[in-house]
Amino acid sequence: MEKLATTSKSNTIIAENQTTKGEGPKYCINIEGKEFTWSKGTITTEEIIELGGWDASQGVIEIDNDNNERTLHPGEIIHIKPGHGYSKKIRWKRG
Repeated sequence: MEKLATTSKSNTIIAENQTTKGEGPKYCINIEGKEFTWSKGTITTEEIIELGGWDASQGVIEIDNDNNERTLHPGEIIHIKPGHGYSKKIRWKRG
């Protein structure tokens, strides 16, 4: 597993880069304290809701490393970048 350190920006996510031979990178994302493997460099609000297993009417809140919360808009695309310690820096919860 390759780990690369990067910094996070608003709407940019840091993830753990796990490369399997013959496949692209896989990212580790944190939704309500549960870690999920994700294979794309982006994730939408709706995909977070689907993985989290809650109703879309509850929405999604993004929480950054400083515990700042931001409500994601429907259809919003979040760019995920490889990096070390991702799930402790950016995570999501229903909201």
